[in-house]
Amino acid sequence: MQIFKFGGASVKDAEGIKNMVSLLQKVGYKNSLIIVSAMGKTTNALEAVIKIYFENKTELQSSIQDVIKFHNEILLTLFNDESHQVYNKVQSFFDELNRILKSNKSPDYNFLYDQVIGFGELISTTIISDYLNFIGLKNNWIDAREYIKTDNYYRRANIDWGETQQLISLNFNKSKLNITQGFLGSDANNFTTTLGREGSDYTAAIFAYCLNAESVTIWKDVPGVLNADPRYFENAQLLNKISYREAIELAFYGASIIHPKTLQPLQGKEIPLLVKSFLNPENSGTTIGKDVTLEPMIPCFIVKKNQVLISLSSLDFSYIVEENISEIFNLLHLYKMKVDVIQNSAISFSVCIDNIYNNLEKLLHHLKAKFKVTCNEKVSLYTIRHYNEKAITQIEMGKTVLLKQLTQETIQVVTK
Repeated sequence: MQIFKFGGASVKDAEGIKNMVSLLQKVGYKNSLIIVSAMGKTTNALEAVIKIYFENKTELQSSIQDVIKFHNEILLTLFNDESHQVYNKVQSFFDELNRILKSNKSPDYNFLYDQVIGFGELISTTIISDYLNFIGLKNNWIDAREYIKTDNYYRRANIDWGETQQLISLNFNKSKLNITQGFLGSDANNFTTTLGREGSDYTAAIFAYCLNAESVTIWKDVPGVLNADPRYFENAQLLNKISYREAIELAFYGASIIHPKTLQPLQGKEIPLLVKSFLNPENSGTTIGKDVTLEPMIPCFIVKKNQVLISLSSLDFSYIVEENISEIFNLLHLYKMKVDVIQNSAISFSVCIDNIYNNLEKLLHHLKAKFKVTCNEKVSLYTIRHYNEKAITQIEMGKTVLLKQLTQETIQVVTK
């Protein structure tokens, strides 16, 4: 059993889907599960739909129509018969989307987000599945929500491994080419949940673990895992081999190429993860596995933009002790803040956070009741694994350093 994951960039248009078919024919697709993300920028477009739903309903249908038009253009290019059943399938998804938006009574943004955002994956996999059947590559479309069960922590759901394993073991047909959605699950009430942005990689790992897959391959628009994001760093280099441990470290610090939760289930069963280019599938890419040394051994750069740095000190200059730190972390948990760096001294405590759920004002209000608070928004967090002086100078040049923290293998710098 092999598992292939294709991201939105690889299926952003009809040509991308045809390239995916060509790739499958080159590398083989028997006994395979293909996991696909939403096409192109569909997730962003659906996020705009959700925002408009809460802020300006008069523009709602127009924003949905943009998503429909995008997918219809792909359908018209792929299928020369407009009476093909796929048109009705896709339209039924948009009808369901409209029903959800009309009938929704919940004011919870995160709940509605998960009910809406997954239509991108449901539609993309339906189009691709039908196109593969149309050209003779017989396959089985499956709804990931019927296999992956989670709690109801919307937008970042946690897997119920016991139930998920049972559902996949009992219902999954390994003998067919299967296609399903990344990113999606469902809770105990069968409401759609999502695994976090870029969660399709995690979906691949979940299925791989439950199916005892031979390997997982993530097909990207880059040669493999690079030592830096080429959008922000010049001369990024390909990493040929990475250990599970090193990859987990890179993912934890925010390396965008791998979802942070992807690696643990693969490591648990020693399933290798390959990251390869869908533009050059014959190239070796990056292999992540057991007992391998980082190759080449060079500094690895990670940057996270639009972070928030909060610095706290006690109002009476007393020490910041365990009781204070416990209270601070309880508040960070309460307001769903993702903590990226912490630093404390005798009378101060600093934390760099990701304000994913837009609860910053509530958090600050709560903290100001007990602490003197300084807040810097829109800061950048740089992390370098296996740093050297040249690498540190490179990221600090021309910036104001607000916080710096070094360990033996890693440096983190917050800059303005």
